Amino acid sequence: MFGKRDQTLAPGRPAAPPAEAEAAIVVSPKAAKPAAAAPSPPLGAAAGQATRRIAETGGATTQIVREQSDYYHATKTTIFNALLNTIDLSQLAQLDQKAAAEEISDIVAELVAIKNVSMSVSEQEHLVSDIINDVLGYGPLEPLLARDDIADIMVNGANRVFIEVGGKVQLTNVRFRDNQQLMNICQRIVSQVGRRVDESSPICDARLPDGSRVNVIAPPLALDGPTLTIRKFRRDKLTMKTLVEYGSISPEGARVLGVIGACRCNVIISGGTGSGKTTLLNTLTAFIDPTERVVTCEDAAELQLQQPHVVRLETRPANLEGQGAITMRDLVRNCLRMRPERIIVGEVRGPEAFDLLQAMNTGHDGSMGTLHANSPREAIGRVESMITMGGYGLPSKTIKDMIVGSVDVIIQAARLRDGSRRITHITEVVGLEGDVVVTQDLFVYDITGEDERGNVIGRHRSTGIARPRFWDRARYYGLERELAEALDAAE
Repeated sequence: MFGKRDQTLAPGRPAAPPAEAEAAIVVSPKAAKPAAAAPSPPLGAAAGQATRRIAETGGATTQIVREQSDYYHATKTTIFNALLNTIDLSQLAQLDQKAAAEEISDIVAELVAIKNVSMSVSEQEHLVSDIINDVLGYGPLEPLLARDDIADIMVNGANRVFIEVGGKVQLTNVRFRDNQQLMNICQRIVSQVGRRVDESSPICDARLPDGSRVNVIAPPLALDGPTLTIRKFRRDKLTMKTLVEYGSISPEGARVLGVIGACRCNVIISGGTGSGKTTLLNTLTAFIDPTERVVTCEDAAELQLQQPHVVRLETRPANLEGQGAITMRDLVRNCLRMRPERIIVGEVRGPEAFDLLQAMNTGHDGSMGTLHANSPREAIGRVESMITMGGYGLPSKTIKDMIVGSVDVIIQAARLRDGSRRITHITEVVGLEGDVVVTQDLFVYDITGEDERGNVIGRHRSTGIARPRFWDRARYYGLERELAEALDAAE
């Protein structure tokens, strides 16, 4: 009855074998009829509560993290293994995504009846959806990836999955069958961008099709099983207006940032992990003139520039023989030969800082980059340290001269203790006095207290500087009036 199906199958993308699958799909499988068989043990209180919440929200299963009982996981494992013994993968490989999902849905419904599993229609829909995700998508990660309110997904082995919502980290009841299933999903993700993760290459950076950043570290380096971290990208692109609505920056500060981006100031965006550096860099690039040629250099391509003339470059790790690696410095040095008008480096981590400063100071005005630092002053020290680590042997004063002559503005981003993200400093680099780089703040964020729910209360304020150092540059681009009005309104 459940032998290999003989039917004419439309040509399409090949399906994956059990241990490996293709890209994720989003489907709404048809509801299978509940089996009229001897009842099995209930799904448990947790699953029942989840089902009730789904009913109350009109079936929006992607808006919650479904709580699943041990019985549910055991049932899913049984049905999944039976499916692999039943389905003809060679024929399934000829179907497109939607047809393959429908085929799997039909077979799972029949298997549920044969195995005497008692489920409601809603519960069976969940089971079908989960198994389709296991075969064709990212398995238990699919409901989390579908939620727009999740910023980070952190998988610490098969049985512990954390998410970040609203700046707070929460433990979920999402789990994998075992570490092998988790490792298969990790391999599925990284293979889409031509990379690999295994014992010989246990660390890998990759990205999802929507641009979300992925990091995988596998055994033997990860002792408790594969560790997967996903920094999700929002479907709706954040703009400077959105940052103002969220309180990340004041309206006047946003206008100043717009002038900084449009008049081709060289910008360093500084901040800690998860402080919103890449998001801020994306919003600043919205002010780039559409006629400019922009080259981006990243470890895992995640910038989403909207300009029509953008060249995206990505680093490459070494192969199994340790050959063929393309570093960030290689990319930055090569893009200087590509006639860029602006160079944007996703994250400055090492000797490429020297090449970026050289580019900023030799006709590539408006270049930008991000780095990890806790203050504008510390960002300057980090740049100097990275150049020194490159082995150039330059005197400290020469490096500081380069920094002063190259960097115009440092924008500091921070994630506060309540999980909110704020732009805490807009600081310009003024000059060099002796061996000290002189800076001045245009805008700062002052914390004034917190409310009864523990949310930080603060305000952005101008420091009262009416003529910043980049005033002449703004005037050259006809933006001095916009800059003056923003600074006057902020006082």
